[in-house]
Amino acid sequence: MRVLRLATAAAALLISATFAQAQIKIGSVLSVTGPASFLGDPEKKTLEMYVADINAKGGINGKKIELIVYDDGGDPNNARTFATRLIEQDKVDALLAGSTTATTMAIIPLAEEAGVPLINFAGAVQAVSPVKKWNFKTPHTDLMACEKIFEDMKKRNITKIAIIAGADAFGKSMRDQCMTVIGKYGIEVLHEETYQPRDNDMTAQLTNIKGKPGVQAVLNPGFGQGPAIVTRNYKQLGINVPLYHGHGVASKSFIELATPAAAEGVRLPAAALLVAEKLPDSDPQKKVVVDYKKTYEAKTGQPVSGFGGHAYDGLMILVEAMKRAGGADKAKVRDEIEKTKGFWGTGGVVNMKPDDHLGLDLSAFKMLEIKNGDWTIVN
Repeated sequence: MRVLRLATAAAALLISATFAQAQIKIGSVLSVTGPASFLGDPEKKTLEMYVADINAKGGINGKKIELIVYDDGGDPNNARTFATRLIEQDKVDALLAGSTTATTMAIIPLAEEAGVPLINFAGAVQAVSPVKKWNFKTPHTDLMACEKIFEDMKKRNITKIAIIAGADAFGKSMRDQCMTVIGKYGIEVLHEETYQPRDNDMTAQLTNIKGKPGVQAVLNPGFGQGPAIVTRNYKQLGINVPLYHGHGVASKSFIELATPAAAEGVRLPAAALLVAEKLPDSDPQKKVVVDYKKTYEAKTGQPVSGFGGHAYDGLMILVEAMKRAGGADKAKVRDEIEKTKGFWGTGGVVNMKPDDHLGLDLSAFKMLEIKNGDWTIVN
């Protein structure tokens, strides 16, 4: 009897070890709590629900995915610590990590040094440029957002603007990227103001802008609570020129935080996901974004956001790359991610190249305007 029990225990250990070897480990470091939770929370929910769905359908080439998620709280030091743990202790095969620009920039060097494929969800262009061997990204860049905004301003004959930018990594990056391309659209910046991430009133800065003659519109590069406060103060001061935000606030929670009345008329570039059902049936992206939106809202009971969509795109690009690679070999998976072509995600159609680890062009953005507390497409 003792021999039988030992044999059974040995068999159980063997089965357990075999299952562990058969698993594919995907690590994720996200800002699930803290000031950037509106980014990390939908990203985490998205990854969890779709990994469960993939596993229920047999996994990747017969191997189940083990998803390991750590919450960095929006702190780059935490992001670095958790990414190191995922690489060195958890021995992950790939990383889907980085909700903010600051946390992502702390993770990229670790992935590069370890040779682990990383797909990040940061907004700033420096999260993908210059191109690094192991690093990829799904969200549109701040540079693309600037160009989409300036295209719209040009259509409205706006040539003189003011800027009020967040002093965080994303706000600084987008402001700087906008300044590199603004000249080719014939637009001049008459006045600039900044605010800190934890500021809760921008009345003084906006009063300065209101008093500047000739300003035809205001641009606010930023993310988090800052743009919502800017929007409320803007309304309170009765500033009557158009207000533009970057893609860093592309979620329903922004409208709620700013209040629909204050947000009325605000324009920003965003992924088609926010207007999924409003896309024409002929749009090849419509099925992808409608399916994701319905799945996310049904399972979470929360409105869909573009940020969860970035996680969906990253996971699906990684899964397809692993299928083509025939497993989780890091170098092969990296190569297959880079070969991604014609992938329709929530962000647009992705066509990556060795010198382009994003693979999106400006057509992937929609210019949206807030009307009656909801998103509308600007034609």
